[in-house]
Amino acid sequence: MAHTGHQSMRRVLRREIAGTIGLLADEHDFTAMRRYRSFTFDDHTTYLDQVEALLRTRAEQGTHTTVALFDPEEYAEFCTETGLEPDIPSSRTRFTAELAATGAAVPYEGQPLTELVPELIDEAVRKATWEYATTLLAQIGTCACCGEDIGRTSFARATDLLTRILDTAAPGERHLVCSVSSKPQALVAVIRAEQDPDGATRLDETEALEFATVLALGIATRSPGGLVMRTSAPDTTDRVYGWRLRGDGLEPLTAGEVFDAYCTDVISGDLVSPESGVDYCTPPDLGDGLGHGGTASDGRLH
Repeated sequence: MAHTGHQSMRRVLRREIAGTIGLLADEHDFTAMRRYRSFTFDDHTTYLDQVEALLRTRAEQGTHTTVALFDPEEYAEFCTETGLEPDIPSSRTRFTAELAATGAAVPYEGQPLTELVPELIDEAVRKATWEYATTLLAQIGTCACCGEDIGRTSFARATDLLTRILDTAAPGERHLVCSVSSKPQALVAVIRAEQDPDGATRLDETEALEFATVLALGIATRSPGGLVMRTSAPDTTDRVYGWRLRGDGLEPLTAGEVFDAYCTDVISGDLVSPESGVDYCTPPDLGDGLGHGGTASDGRLH
């Protein structure tokens, strides 16, 4: 009886343990891992099918699982830095545990891999964008005129702008995109927010941090860029408006400029049909001149 009781308790405890699976999302990464003899899969499709079956089984058992993006190059570097033998499963387990804390990961909630993999890749891109923008901000240094840390000042400005944009938006769902023309490629950040019945704005704090960081980099480096907001609410017309980055402030786009941006194919440059039920308009005033290409009198960068 005591032995049976111990087994039952262990089964209960297993349901309390969260796990992480490192996923080789594409064929190239899968092929790279096949150089290790201890990695016994030889077909990527079969591998993905087995991962999905395992995820379903764990979910049916009431076990929470996080899926992390497994990068073979990062794994090899990890093994070199830690002195681990890469061709044994326990080393891959150690690396996967590290990914759970520091890498791109999403929770498995019953979605098929065809939905989960794009979510995982989007998360990886978001994380890489934020890390890259943070690094560049930290490297800018201090202002030669006033001695202020330019990155920190720009981040404070970006946070203030984001708050004002969300506070002046119409009630309902808000979808805000920021793009900054940075080398070697443009940086893009997205934030989604909703308004509670009492008027409070609900948003993801991580998204807000990433968004403010990308916007701050555009402000600090005076890079070309822009922001576009789309608001949606039941029984109302969607509203789309935006701003371009201008110095350390924002300059509102005209309704025609927003229309052109939304109705032009970004790849071919050809015109596309506008959406029905969408109002392309000028943005609301952000106050203190911040929505009209100016800056607040107490926050100018030198």
